[in-house]
Amino acid sequence: MAESSLRDKAARGFLWGGLNNGLVQVIGALFGIVILRHLAPDDYGKIAMLMVFPALASVLQESGFTAALCNLKEPTHRDYNAVFWFNIGLSALLYGALFFCAPLIADFYNDPVLLPLSRYLFLGFFISSWGTVQRAYLFIHLMNKESCIIALTSLILSNTAGLVMVLNGYSYWGLATQNILFILIVAVMNWWYSPWRPTLHIDLRPVWRMFGFSSKLLLTNIVNTLSSQAFSFLLGKFYGDYTAGIYGNARKWDDMCANTINGMVSGVALPVLSKVSDDRGRYRQVFRKMLRFVSFVSFPCMLGMGLVAREFLLAVVGPKWEASAGLLSMLSVYGAIFPLMTLYGQMVIGRGKSQINMWCTLVLSLLILLGLWALHPFGVHTMVVYFIALNALWLLVWQYFAWRLIGLTFWQAACDVAPFLLLSAGSMALAWRATLWIENVYLLLAGKIVVAACAYVGVLWMLRARILRESVAYFIHKNN
Repeated sequence: MAESSLRDKAARGFLWGGLNNGLVQVIGALFGIVILRHLAPDDYGKIAMLMVFPALASVLQESGFTAALCNLKEPTHRDYNAVFWFNIGLSALLYGALFFCAPLIADFYNDPVLLPLSRYLFLGFFISSWGTVQRAYLFIHLMNKESCIIALTSLILSNTAGLVMVLNGYSYWGLATQNILFILIVAVMNWWYSPWRPTLHIDLRPVWRMFGFSSKLLLTNIVNTLSSQAFSFLLGKFYGDYTAGIYGNARKWDDMCANTINGMVSGVALPVLSKVSDDRGRYRQVFRKMLRFVSFVSFPCMLGMGLVAREFLLAVVGPKWEASAGLLSMLSVYGAIFPLMTLYGQMVIGRGKSQINMWCTLVLSLLILLGLWALHPFGVHTMVVYFIALNALWLLVWQYFAWRLIGLTFWQAACDVAPFLLLSAGSMALAWRATLWIENVYLLLAGKIVVAACAYVGVLWMLRARILRESVAYFIHKNN
């Protein structure tokens, strides 16, 4: 593939990935604002406590086969068909297991409401299994525009239904219905846009051939899911659904921001990097460009979220959620480095070293789980500090493997990342200092955003930063 062709594909992927995730998060935020204003933290906490179970089931259902299919040079109908029927069968078994385990879940949290609620909520991952392979097809063929349409349509329709239910007093049932409808609409639209169709000739042998690769990703994703859901699980058990709801709200807004950037990375990095996997030097060059772009976007956005956390929550969801502000400010640091960790993970997978990705994620997740369990008596803020510090230090582990696999030195990575980190931190500090005199919440929110954005972009413009000029030039070119 020619350099310009690859660059254009990557740019289009980032554009549609960014547009997809950006619009998804904005629309989700608008609906979330209205919903959260009509929900108590306790109601939100009930859903947050349960999400670990369908999240784990979804990981088991997908089993790493999306990445395994992507890793194949030319996936055949036989490959797609095998994964499709395997997912359907496994999802049915998993839903049956969770259905009968629902009383145990309700007893664990000492909340009888969770019995019917969990059985209803868990339907989502079984429905999802019917569109997993179609989603993989869109991903492999970089059909980001279609994925964008699917995500936006599903989000608007499902959130509208959930909002109507919440406004009519159905609270957490409305949230559960919103989740299920979103998954259902996504599955249907994946079928609509994907030309691939399953056949009744079921041959699971391709699954077993892919399992050597996918099993590593499966184990990785299981442990990663456990670590990401550990907070809600532990807080729900030891502190109750109110604290779980407060933390869940902070994590919700942090994830919205971080996932906008992360979606740009995960939707493009692996397919693009796989195209240059035979050329180590070019692979490193492409990866460094991605590293700079992610840093250019991630640090100002996420540190900016931390800067305005209190004002944002007071302005959009009201004083009853103010307790989430401190947690949101802290979590924004994790949100800033999360896309970088995703990019490193995609790099490792793209080099065919899924076992390294597995062990890196496995060890990190186990350290998170053990640390959070040990620290839960000291409160949620202590747990969050540990979580952030460990993830930040773990970037050094990822960097070590980047050096081993593609020859990327620590100094090269630091030169790609550090300027954007330092400039973002400086811009946030300037914005905080310049707006100390403002008392009105809305003016303070706007003031911090304007000052920080102007400082960040202004310095890059004066320095004639190449990445800023290229980004502006690309959008101008596309709009002409």
